[in-house]
Amino acid sequence: MPTETRAKTAEKMKIVTIDGPAASGKTSVSRELARRLGWKWVSTGAFYRGLAYVADRLMCDISNEEALSELARSNKWSVRMDDDNTKVFLGAEDVTEKIFQEHVGSIASKVSHFPKVREALLEPQRACAKNVPGLVAEGRDCGTVVFPDAQVKIYVTASQESRAERRSKDLGLSVAETHAAQVQRDQQDSTRKAAPLSVPPNAFVIDNTDLSLDQAVSIIEAHVKKNL
Repeated sequence: MPTETRAKTAEKMKIVTIDGPAASGKTSVSRELARRLGWKWVSTGAFYRGLAYVADRLMCDISNEEALSELARSNKWSVRMDDDNTKVFLGAEDVTEKIFQEHVGSIASKVSHFPKVREALLEPQRACAKNVPGLVAEGRDCGTVVFPDAQVKIYVTASQESRAERRSKDLGLSVAETHAAQVQRDQQDSTRKAAPLSVPPNAFVIDNTDLSLDQAVSIIEAHVKKNL
């Protein structure tokens, strides 16, 4: 899409992007922000986790970029926005809960390195902003690649320790084990050639290490309302 056309489209659509590393709290923050604004919410990471889960389940070679990009475009699976969730379906089966397994996240980080895979998922990700009152999109490249012309861009970060503690509670794993996996994934996400994790230009950066959910959302909500 030409830059001018894309900018006009983004202007018509109310879009707030919230990016950040794994377990920084961006999912909880973005979901609550969408609820307060009365907007739709989408996790773009669910597209990659969904593809990773489906590829693993269907025994697709995760080192084969062509096969993965073909699977990404197939009708064998789908992603749908719910009121407070981004759901993934393999056929008619709801596999949303399964995509958050740690090994699926590791696969997702690997498949997201492929430019053709990212290109295949870009259109359905952007389609989430159509015919909605507004969209809060969270992920790792929402403000840099998916919605580069979004009106407001947020980057949520937190210390490695707090992120590991938060993630370990969610997964029921040890903090040490979670921290090791997290460090590896941060390295993969920030050094990949295709859309690496980075702070979007002009983004409002918030450190979520010592903030409660209400505090973080209130700070971001005030920034959003001031800048829309």
